Amino acid sequence: MSTAEQQPDRTPDAPDAPDALLGAADIRELADALGVRPTKQKGQNFVIDANTVRRIVRTAGVRPDDVVVEVGPGLGSLTLALLQAADRVTAVEIDDLLAAALPATIAARMPERRDRFALVHSDALLVEELPGPPPTALVANLPYNVAVPVLLTMLDRFPSIERTLVMVQSEVADRLAARPGNKVYGVPSVKANWYADVKRAGAIGRNVFWPAPNVDSGLVSLVRRTEPIKTTASKAEVFAVVDAAFAQRRKTLRAALSGWAGSAAGAEAALVAAGISPQARGESLTVEEFAAIAEHKPARTERPAL
Repeated sequence: MSTAEQQPDRTPDAPDAPDALLGAADIRELADALGVRPTKQKGQNFVIDANTVRRIVRTAGVRPDDVVVEVGPGLGSLTLALLQAADRVTAVEIDDLLAAALPATIAARMPERRDRFALVHSDALLVEELPGPPPTALVANLPYNVAVPVLLTMLDRFPSIERTLVMVQSEVADRLAARPGNKVYGVPSVKANWYADVKRAGAIGRNVFWPAPNVDSGLVSLVRRTEPIKTTASKAEVFAVVDAAFAQRRKTLRAALSGWAGSAAGAEAALVAAGISPQARGESLTVEEFAAIAEHKPARTERPAL
């Protein structure tokens, strides 16, 4: 018998879900008991709608055998929904008060799943290992102020993550999922695409958060590439080209990459060797084309000592 057949009550739409998941009144009651007041400095906006977390879990395609890592669980609304659907959930929380309270919330509302939950009290940007089996999925409502660096860091450090669904500020979602030629295509777009196929996966209104943010939110789906980008250049070398190209995005690549290549002539030579017009701009290039440029970086010549 499969795991899903053995534990049918773990699906997000199970009859007992409304009792286990947190609603608006539950969130405010928890916050009051803890003395928690969401702060803009920490990018805290708690999801207070159980249907929204069910939708996130469903859109993420969380399976009964998944080991899910969640960043920024807050008071636990999404965490509980993930625990109903996944095999295990590890939550990474930086806030001292929230980290201390979350295990008790899990124990109180979903005691039968408490042994399937782990908490890492840390800054996600500093986490280099996680307890238990390697994570297979990342599902999170990411704090707006650190969404992109946290996402890229987690994808880089945990290559076992096959599928990701993150909720981020709508304009960040647009940037992550943008294609070459789009006016918002830039560094986050290219770097995310180094790891995964990226697409928008829906919009989230402001009224499902407490406090309600001044911006809309969006869901972004990332499915890790089954084969890495074919290149002899390292990720660091490719990302250096990307950073240089978009640091002066209005300039032609010949000019924008002059510092990276050592001179405008060196940049032109690298571009021509990669099969790219020196008059092109970074916003028109795919991640594969950035990799091709990185492969042809001119060798630095040392000036003789006097």
